[in-house]
Amino acid sequence: MTLRPAWACLLLGLLAAWPPATWAQSSPIRIGNLDNRIAVRDGESAPELLELARPGGVAWQGAAAAALIGHADVEGREVALHWRFDPDASRHGADAASLVYEDRAAGLRLRWDWRARASHGPLEHVIRIENRSGHPVRLPLQASLQVAWKIAAGQPLQLVWIDKGAGEPPPVGTHRLPIADGHDWRGTSSTFAHPRPGEAREIIPWFLVRSDDAGIGGWYVGVEFSGRVAMTLARKGAKLQGTVGLDPEPGPFRTRLAPGETFTTPTVFVGATDGDVDDTGNAVRRWVREVLGDPSTLADPAYPLVTNNSWGSAMAIDEAQARRMIDDAKRLGFEMFHLDAGWFRSVGDWHADPAKFPHGVAALSDYAHRRGLKFGLWADWAQAGTSSAKGALDVADPKVRDWLTTDPPPGWKPTEFKGMTIDLGVPAAQAWATGETDRLVRDYHLDMLEHDGYVVAQGCDRDDHPHAPADPARIRRYRDDDFLWVDGSNATDVSLHATRAYYAIQQALKRRHPGLLLEVCNDGGRMVDFGSAAHGDYFSIVDSYDPLSNRQAFYDASHVLPPAMLETYVKAWPTPRIENFRYMLRSGMMGWFTVMIDTNRWTPAQHAATAREIAFYQSTLRPLIRTADLYHVGPRPDGKGWDGTEYFDGVRDQGVVLAFHGSDPAPGVFRFKLRGLRAGHRYRVLFRDHTSPDRVVDGRELMGAGLAVSLPTPESSELVVIEGVR
Repeated sequence: MTLRPAWACLLLGLLAAWPPATWAQSSPIRIGNLDNRIAVRDGESAPELLELARPGGVAWQGAAAAALIGHADVEGREVALHWRFDPDASRHGADAASLVYEDRAAGLRLRWDWRARASHGPLEHVIRIENRSGHPVRLPLQASLQVAWKIAAGQPLQLVWIDKGAGEPPPVGTHRLPIADGHDWRGTSSTFAHPRPGEAREIIPWFLVRSDDAGIGGWYVGVEFSGRVAMTLARKGAKLQGTVGLDPEPGPFRTRLAPGETFTTPTVFVGATDGDVDDTGNAVRRWVREVLGDPSTLADPAYPLVTNNSWGSAMAIDEAQARRMIDDAKRLGFEMFHLDAGWFRSVGDWHADPAKFPHGVAALSDYAHRRGLKFGLWADWAQAGTSSAKGALDVADPKVRDWLTTDPPPGWKPTEFKGMTIDLGVPAAQAWATGETDRLVRDYHLDMLEHDGYVVAQGCDRDDHPHAPADPARIRRYRDDDFLWVDGSNATDVSLHATRAYYAIQQALKRRHPGLLLEVCNDGGRMVDFGSAAHGDYFSIVDSYDPLSNRQAFYDASHVLPPAMLETYVKAWPTPRIENFRYMLRSGMMGWFTVMIDTNRWTPAQHAATAREIAFYQSTLRPLIRTADLYHVGPRPDGKGWDGTEYFDGVRDQGVVLAFHGSDPAPGVFRFKLRGLRAGHRYRVLFRDHTSPDRVVDGRELMGAGLAVSLPTPESSELVVIEGVR
């Protein structure tokens, strides 16, 4: 049995407090919350993760000690490290533990920390290495987490992971593969994916290992970081091994650590589960909302906002059209107007184009506010261009040139909205971006600021930036997607510094402008991760905007991220019938709902349908999207057959099923087997479009035989409200 001070149990509800106790010489040490418990042990030269379990459940048993870095570069020479446990500096309580190891000869101290930040959900883990010497040190890569679980030979296990939307949805998106002996998997994530046909896609940095066998359950791990990270999983005999953290490739990784500085690994979260993929996803989504999300954002009952975006007109948008769009958005019930690219003088010169916006952006924002709408703005604020106007980020300016990730080639010119990326890891570049983003919000009276494009550097060929220099023989420079890229041995360290700086910029905006919303775009879906969830309020999850792409991207990302954070853009699409029009709208209504169309072009019937859909979204769907459980009750959309999503709030005993029928012309009926209902309760089933008669059905039947939906019209939809009968 673990020995604890008597007061330690009181700290379970005080998650921000750190137990002020010296290390109790007991092994193992158990910490956790109501959902997850871990046991750790203070090995003499390395800590051990002994087990992970749900309270009262079967534990995943550890089989190896953590691997701590074994060497460091001290003043130009490689020094072997000999870690020793320091009980006097270590601490533990009911909800947190910090195991401290030191190499006094090298002057390094390592903290191996675990904590529960909420009473429910996963536990967080981070490693901190402090340079307590008087000289600079270069560290090799320290993984955030290594696990080695003991498993039974032949035990069936399944690996689940999710691809990013990045440009357009992938053919699969949500992967479920058996983990056979010899299985060896690797997934990566960064700040800007380069998806190639036939190659592995970047993943949302999370995976789940599970078993359908009773008493086995599963476990999952995610990374709270947007930079270059990697996750691995391998099965070898009676052992399941995994590594999570910064990407060691291309490598070799090195990072500089000045005297007094601390290197911190990306935070990971780990949890055990005894449910299926949706049960696990609901637990993760609730935790992300509570722990990572901005509480002031979720406290606003109007979140997520119904938004009209100008990108349907692309770069042709001007002030007159924007005002007309704002007027019609007000009539239809939209809550925010989002001015996308096309408003600025040129790339890097984030001031209004006087020919297109003669009264400026602030005047347009004020106009939206007078009409009762919030106002959002697009900017690719880390991109430099060729404008020499005052306040512009000009590549010809020697100061700016020193911030770039690489020198522009002779004759280089930016495209309409893409330029050259500055390295935010450079303190002066970070300071400029902090001031510039603040100016945009302040001067243009913004309620929301979106960043897009390649904002956070993940490669740089400079040797005078804070990141480690690249091996000159291994630097590759190339152009892709209208950006200039650098790949080199230092890419992960570049990404580490730039991502940390980016987070600081986002945090500064939140501090200075309470209530400001931040959208993460990055060419759609390329920064969909848990670090973004902690430093932004929502993100574009795909860069193609048709109904099928929207539903596919949402199907994938909603397995692990709160749906209120998941934005899909509804673009103009052929809608010969009003059923097709509603299908188009509803394909973007499952999470954050943004319409990327000049609605003045719609017919009176389409206006009436939109106003009705927005009203339903605001009154019924949005409260469920904010906090209800989500179930994938249909297959991943293929555009031909059926697919569907269920929201259900067990507290209110109420939910909605969003049902879709693709292009298959054959009429038919699909049965959606619902989740989360109570078998002994009766439910009123209300078909919003009256495709079937309303009725009262037992919860057992809805979860067993299923909810029958009939949609004879191709590319049509239905919204079915499920209400408990008192």
